[in-house]
Amino acid sequence: MEAQVHGGSVHYVECGSGTPVVALHGAGVDHREMVGALEPVFRDRPGCRRVYPDLPGMGRTPVPDWFRGCEDVLDLLLGLVDAVVCDEEFAVVGHSFGAYLARAVADRRPAQVAGLALICPLGEEARDVPPHAVLHASVDVADVLDPAEQAQFRDYFVVQTPDTLRRFQEHVAPALPLVDRDGLGRMFERWRLSSTSAYTGPTLIVAGRQDATVGYAGAWELVGRYPRATFAVLDRAGHALPHEQPGLFRALVAEWLDRVDEHRAA
Repeated sequence: MEAQVHGGSVHYVECGSGTPVVALHGAGVDHREMVGALEPVFRDRPGCRRVYPDLPGMGRTPVPDWFRGCEDVLDLLLGLVDAVVCDEEFAVVGHSFGAYLARAVADRRPAQVAGLALICPLGEEARDVPPHAVLHASVDVADVLDPAEQAQFRDYFVVQTPDTLRRFQEHVAPALPLVDRDGLGRMFERWRLSSTSAYTGPTLIVAGRQDATVGYAGAWELVGRYPRATFAVLDRAGHALPHEQPGLFRALVAEWLDRVDEHRAA
């Protein structure tokens, strides 16, 4: 589906009906990674309308010529919310860079956002980031991935198994050739957003103990901003946490959705 926002086109995929849940992927992929992570949660959970946009420069959403930084990305996302969600309450989930944007969406629309989930969140200052280390490898990718994909898989996953390889092939690899590197370069020249205030709705923060991209220490520092936050650090998980610990991830997201429903009914 396509939405026209501020003179630009935003591609998104929509599943189900009910309370809107807007899911924002990280940098360098597209909506398919969040679909792969979240749809198993909703398989036996009716009542949620999932909206998975491609962020600018990724998937099928182009970077408009007038983009000069992430404030423009945020404006585009808020325009998408206005076009697709309208004035309904909605929950927002973000992974990595998408989590950074999700925080800003909750800051700009606190009365409308019914819940906030941050997965391996990118912060303004990453610290105590461990080096990449593979904890478990039981699959040979040399015969099934091209050299660029092999490097991406090996650098992204700390758990390298037939299952994580399948998830990579289905939900990550197809997006790699669609990335507009020049467009992302323009966006990230001014990637910092204005400071966010506390959000008081149901919140989930999940970090990977072996995350070599953003670490987990910065995620803990976010807890003070969110008085209704559950915080979890998962062992045997890096930046690809939803793929490496799918069972725990699904359980945490399901519990967060329960709190969102309770909050909306109060």
